[in-house]
Amino acid sequence: MAPNILHRSLTPADLPLVDKLNAKVFGPGCFARTAFRVREGAPALSAYCRAAFLNERVIAAVRFTRITIGGTGGALLLGPLAVDPEFAGKGHGRQLIADALETAKSDGMRLVVLVGDVPYYGRFGFRPVAPGRISMPGPVDPARLLAAELVPGAGDYYAGLIVAERDDQARQQR
Repeated sequence: MAPNILHRSLTPADLPLVDKLNAKVFGPGCFARTAFRVREGAPALSAYCRAAFLNERVIAAVRFTRITIGGTGGALLLGPLAVDPEFAGKGHGRQLIADALETAKSDGMRLVVLVGDVPYYGRFGFRPVAPGRISMPGPVDPARLLAAELVPGAGDYYAGLIVAERDDQARQQR
């Protein structure tokens, strides 16, 4: 990684730049995906959202949303992860995810869920969720619904619908 690239937590002021990067990487249809629907009405940022900056330019960003699964908290939804094509394959996405997962684990989070590909996310411990165990409020390819246990065995305690935590829920669970 280039020394002039800074990895840090996202702030509210960064959100327009992150939205621009997401639109560039995923196209205009990205906001219609089921994972985006989960996040509607949830806080825009969590303590685990990260980005890589080259000066004032966001070159990679990952968001995490606090969720409940079947009413059980202590879980996160990872995504989107976006890396500017000019900087793809240089480790920025991997580093952002690794840093966030380490922080989430130390904060007592137990499970992280995402919609993605095992060949990429498997390196972080993500595995396919057993069919029918966890669901999202919209269509998702079951083979792409993945989870990583931050606490061994945590996946056994989660089943049901993924719902984003709202501000009042997140405060109660802290």
